[in-house]
Amino acid sequence: MGPAPRARRLLGKHGVLGWASLLVLGFCVSGDAQTPVRRATNIAAILAYPNFYHLRSILVVGTVAQQPNGDIRVSDSVGSLRVIPDGSAPDGLNEVRGQFWDIGRMKSDDPRLAGMDLPATFRIDPDGAWPRPGEVTAIMAANIAPAAPAPAAIESSSNPGFPLVSLRSLVLDASRYLDQKVTLTGQYYGRNLSGDLPESPAQSRFDFVLRVADASIWVTNLRPRGKDSKGREFDLGLDARLDTGKWLRVSGTVRQGRGLLWIEGEANTLAMTEAPTQPVAEAATEEPSIRVPAAPAAEVVFSAPTEDEIDVSLATNVRIQFSRDVDPATFKGRIRVGYAGSPDGSLIAETFPADKFKTAYRAANRVLELNFTDPLTQFRTVKVELLEGILGTDKQEVRPWTLTFLLGGP
Repeated sequence: MGPAPRARRLLGKHGVLGWASLLVLGFCVSGDAQTPVRRATNIAAILAYPNFYHLRSILVVGTVAQQPNGDIRVSDSVGSLRVIPDGSAPDGLNEVRGQFWDIGRMKSDDPRLAGMDLPATFRIDPDGAWPRPGEVTAIMAANIAPAAPAPAAIESSSNPGFPLVSLRSLVLDASRYLDQKVTLTGQYYGRNLSGDLPESPAQSRFDFVLRVADASIWVTNLRPRGKDSKGREFDLGLDARLDTGKWLRVSGTVRQGRGLLWIEGEANTLAMTEAPTQPVAEAATEEPSIRVPAAPAAEVVFSAPTEDEIDVSLATNVRIQFSRDVDPATFKGRIRVGYAGSPDGSLIAETFPADKFKTAYRAANRVLELNFTDPLTQFRTVKVELLEGILGTDKQEVRPWTLTFLLGGP
């Protein structure tokens, strides 16, 4: 299979730029681009969760072949994805590295699409309706190279019958291990605290994530507790960021569903282990350092009343909902409520004393409720401020936030 057609390249101001350059430009010019950290995954996961993988750097393994219509696709036993190569695309079993695009989640004037021949590259009619999310997708491949042979499984001395396999190889070639018994070693990341995977398989209340290099997998049906190599007991928190990064070994059966991959844990096989003394061999071709960003800090996603709402009832209370769990102890002394004095409502002229309102935090739905103990004054502007120092349960600081609304009459 030869070089990609000219229609599959971006025409820049100073000549022709390959897709690898395009991906770099995309990160520079677009504010909504994802952090360029590559994730090893598989075709089933991308097909099931295109929104999660959209604009993310990915690595998949599959058979690359040119189709009768000229398209290049990478496929496995589950499905296939279109590939737009940067240069040549060899046939056969390959590792495909690049960025996944869901064109329907981009705007027609997106700078990443500037200069492209959309009909030739994506089969899009520029005068027709823009595709819906999921209709037109592709891996904008920066590199396509023959896949290295998967490392052989090694008999596990700790759990006979559950051979030790590479977590990363399992993720990249899930169908090879499906329904097989395995032993994995990886770093603990709680209830997906680093946002490595699109969602939980929801197989048990203790589902947690293990990760090695750029690959992650769920472990189900086992509570993350046990004994370390010295016989000391451990009990890791599912939402405790301080517990992440610890190395665990677990045995179980490989399962897959809804595009998700997990290990159905075997009872009494979870143990804490030491970090590998040598670098992970399979990650030798990866970036020197792979650093997955922390999950976003908690922020306000909803309030009632809403910002700048008018004619609010004098008997109102205030409800504030957060995106993630918040430590209620950190609210103390960091909530300020009062009547605004400036015309634009930007300043509090009359601060309410602490006994004028009561607070309650509903952890089940992450809602902070403010109830006023004295009647409010009609036609006044109320301002609520969440000050610096409020923390999520992951110890990340909640961004300061304000709410302003206008009271009505009696």
